[in-house]
Amino acid sequence: MPNSGYLDKSVHWKVRTGQIRFAEPRTSEVAQSIRDAGLATEVGRRLGSGKEADVYLCRRGGTLFAVKVYRQYRTVHRGGSAVKLESMGQRSLREFDLLYYAHGGGARVPAPGTRVENMFSMQYLGTLETPAPMLQHAELEDPEGFLHRTLDGIEGLAEAGIIHSDLSPFNILVFQGDPWFIDLAAGIRIDRLGSPPWERLFEALRALEKGLGTLERYFGRYGLSFEPPALLDRVRRQIDRYGVL
Repeated sequence: MPNSGYLDKSVHWKVRTGQIRFAEPRTSEVAQSIRDAGLATEVGRRLGSGKEADVYLCRRGGTLFAVKVYRQYRTVHRGGSAVKLESMGQRSLREFDLLYYAHGGGARVPAPGTRVENMFSMQYLGTLETPAPMLQHAELEDPEGFLHRTLDGIEGLAEAGIIHSDLSPFNILVFQGDPWFIDLAAGIRIDRLGSPPWERLFEALRALEKGLGTLERYFGRYGLSFEPPALLDRVRRQIDRYGVL
């Protein structure tokens, strides 16, 4: 199993002993798993669902936070064996690592909490009654100002060493008037070992170019525009710290 050394020992124990169910747990069982893992004392409503994970509003004492749970089987990824549980634990670890790294670098992302197997906690953005809306569903009071803060945020991520490879109005939350970047599952950490630097940088810039095109179309509905090539050039200078490109 790839990168098995990075995964929890409890996952390997489940694989070895056969203590694995090959069906997606019910919501009540997921909530119990969150509590059993010590991530929360109370599990509330589901805040959202993606291609491979669900996010729940949770509480410990008087503190609200979110817990993201990677589904084991009801995902876009193939797999129907014990390896599936391993792969979801690995995906959870990867996103948590990127979130931790981006937050530590000062990027506007939810603060990471604790990870256990295929689950991790993070800062909740919103109120008890209403979670922060996705940009796609938000009504912007100052679209032009928000656009500038979004572009600054993208450069902030790059400064922290992260390129969001799936930029879209669905992966940006509007909270207290600012853009917050979420769903770093497929993000690219540009200083990560494992592939040639030039290859990783090209991959990052291609992904960013696509995302900027998506944002350009979104802000176009407000009659706003920006210059993706200029931003790409600034980001390239930020991430190509050793003159590889």
